[in-house]
Amino acid sequence: MAGGFVNIPKIPELRKRLLFTLGLLAVYRVGIFITSPGCDREVMSRIVGTANQGLLGLVNMFSGGAIEQMSIFALGIMPYISSSIILQLLTVVVPTLERLKKEGDVGQKKITQYTRYGTILLSIVQGFGIAAFLEGLRDASQTPVVVDPGIGFKLMTVISLTTGTAFIMWLGEQITERGIGNGMSLIIFAGIVARIPSAIISTTQLMQQDIVKPFTLALVGIIMVAVIGVVVFFERGQRRIPVQYAKRVVGRRVMGGQATHLPLKVNMAGVIPPIFASSILMFPATIANYVDSPWMRDFSAVLDPGAWLYNVVYVALIIFFCYFYTAVTFNPVDVADNMKKSGGYIPGIRPGRRTADYIERVLSRITLGGAIYVSAICVIPTILAKNFDVQFFFGGTALLIVVGVALDTVQQIESHLITRHYTGFTGPKGPRIRGRRTA
Repeated sequence: MAGGFVNIPKIPELRKRLLFTLGLLAVYRVGIFITSPGCDREVMSRIVGTANQGLLGLVNMFSGGAIEQMSIFALGIMPYISSSIILQLLTVVVPTLERLKKEGDVGQKKITQYTRYGTILLSIVQGFGIAAFLEGLRDASQTPVVVDPGIGFKLMTVISLTTGTAFIMWLGEQITERGIGNGMSLIIFAGIVARIPSAIISTTQLMQQDIVKPFTLALVGIIMVAVIGVVVFFERGQRRIPVQYAKRVVGRRVMGGQATHLPLKVNMAGVIPPIFASSILMFPATIANYVDSPWMRDFSAVLDPGAWLYNVVYVALIIFFCYFYTAVTFNPVDVADNMKKSGGYIPGIRPGRRTADYIERVLSRITLGGAIYVSAICVIPTILAKNFDVQFFFGGTALLIVVGVALDTVQQIESHLITRHYTGFTGPKGPRIRGRRTA
């Protein structure tokens, strides 16, 4: 594997792509520390520090700490992801979008353009919401976050946050086009990884204060390494359905006749299900912090993270969203039709409707295993925090993102190495690293 890394600087194109990617990620991290006009960064930092387990803490994690800094990048890349998901859902119900999706690169460019417009629209709406939310936000000493509230502050906040999101979207697209890996995923990856040093420092301080025992920390570390290994195993897992293509005579040449396979990933939905499930469950607790209502506080206490009811509802929501998102993004009927048009068939299965039913049946079984795997990875951190009295939060969703994006990026680097006649990271006889498509 060390030889693979040594060969990276020998390829000029790969070297330029890596430097370009690192340069744009550095620009993104610098922008995190540019505070939006009219906000007190220190007050906001104290408020977010007391809400690490709430919705505010979840958004802060995916924005790379931008909420804590009340940065111009506070919205992060989430409006783009939300817009992309909305377009994917609309593709199923809107015939015009469905036809665009089937038109190849031209249709995809049009859908990407609609996604950009949706990102700006969502950023404006969320910007107004955040501005109104900040005007009434105070820390424990009743110090306000907003220095001078009013319509001027709202407009300035909307302009700042919308511009920041548009710039992040541009950075992500530039990384995808001219760099290495998926730009949007790498931006989220960089935000999560950038918080690891501070987490290590805080954990060291807890050990010095004898709050966390060395044995407990070592045991948790072993469990974390094992969980990472399980994530890598399942993210690379595929169910390969054999596909045979019939021979066709084109002029004087005989085309086709080769055998291939249809790969179905164990985790087709990626990290979307736990993100949706976490947002839904954390929303009541977030509202209860700002709404003085007894029934809201009781409802929030029932769904307290770590309680058995919270875990049960969390797992149920993850399983539901795994099936829902997989059904939206993968259509067995279209796959079967394309296979039939290309002269392909699954041995022992009649082309057409029978093939679609077979693929759907296999996909349903795989999705169940993938949903159980994602649920287990996301529930393990809660169990560790409760049973081992660990004070820091080891996010399962963040782990899925980090490992998945790392696999995808390494797989692209290895493809460049193999294309230039170098061996991959695992050597000439080693297995090829397979990435996964991020959501």
